[in-house]
Amino acid sequence: MATTTIIRNARVVTPLVAGDTAAPLRGGAMGTLAILPDADVTLKDGLISVIKERGADAKRRPPLPARKEPAGTEVVEANGRVLMPGFVDCHTHACWAGSRYDEWDLKRKGVPYLDILKRGGGIMSTVRSVREASQHQLTDLLLARLNVMLRCGTTTVEVKSGYGLSTEHELKMLRAISAAAKLWPGTVRMTALLGHAIDEAQPGFVGITVRQTLPAVAAEFPPGTGLAVDAFCEQGAWSLEQCILLLGRAHEMGYPVRVHADQFNTLGMVQAAIRIKAASVDHLEITGKDDLALLGQSETQGVFLPLSPFHLGTPQAKPRPLISAGGAASIATNYNPGSGPSCSMPMAISLAVRQLNLSHAEAITASTHNPAMLLKLADRGSIAVGKRADVVLLRHTDERALAFEMGEPGVDSVWAGGERCV
Repeated sequence: MATTTIIRNARVVTPLVAGDTAAPLRGGAMGTLAILPDADVTLKDGLISVIKERGADAKRRPPLPARKEPAGTEVVEANGRVLMPGFVDCHTHACWAGSRYDEWDLKRKGVPYLDILKRGGGIMSTVRSVREASQHQLTDLLLARLNVMLRCGTTTVEVKSGYGLSTEHELKMLRAISAAAKLWPGTVRMTALLGHAIDEAQPGFVGITVRQTLPAVAAEFPPGTGLAVDAFCEQGAWSLEQCILLLGRAHEMGYPVRVHADQFNTLGMVQAAIRIKAASVDHLEITGKDDLALLGQSETQGVFLPLSPFHLGTPQAKPRPLISAGGAASIATNYNPGSGPSCSMPMAISLAVRQLNLSHAEAITASTHNPAMLLKLADRGSIAVGKRADVVLLRHTDERALAFEMGEPGVDSVWAGGERCV
């Protein structure tokens, strides 16, 4: 396997990041890209080692004549195509078993998602399937999905637990995610979504989760290992008070905390998340302009999930008040078996531009640098010397095609940690 790769004659497109900053791009800075119209990029030992501009103009040059390179070097002729950072999908539920096709039929007949949840469907349907599956089966299922994500250009992905709803099965999920991560060339960040649904069959479920499940998770995946703790604040799921109890305790233990909020109902979680210094508030489909502006003025990122409301036919989020207030935003797939049946970040980008009214540059920043900063991975998300060699070569010579096309990922080749995977 080659230890060095030279990608020649590429149009290098990357968020404009100053130095080694570990901060997300905020406000208007999200819409600025750095572009090298004609450059050679060298990947060596898992890192970007050299970026060499070949000319100041944007005219495409023919490939250089073949020359002998050192042993172990692969040369890729980009021929003017776009080379950009690998996508970072910062919100997924990609570890699951079973399917929810029957519920999809109900949804198409007009049954609301929350009504399906109240009938024991939705999240609880997947919970039953996950509890029946072995850890090994969950690992295999997740690994297959991660490989599809890789073909779509995703080199870093966050994967949540949350379909176990007990100490035993939440730990089983986290172990399965950890095992799959070790077999995948990209990077997986784990999140313990301990506040996902309420298991009515377990009396005192919230107290058990806070007093037993959270400490058990901490014993095996302690703070500082990259794990975050998450909760779903929604009618039929965890209440505002229950989320604050769980996330407050997790924050005290040293975990970064995240929260799902305002997907179907506004329960006051956005302002509470700012108070408890949550790393992100995700969904935000029906969040009002004032709360979005408050979020934009805080250190908490807003994570927008355009694929889910597109699939469900529910209201779409509008990030502009957050960005105008100087905030940082990311987009993600929310890949899951019920409300997010797609792992394609290019599709999320195309919908973000159409339905969230992001510019193509904002969407690129929101799918690379900003989510990498949310996941505390400052070594990726942009193309610069010394960064991890997670890069994607598109089929296109114009980066706007990424947002313009729908259904076709437009990805030609993918490198994760310098290893060519696609």
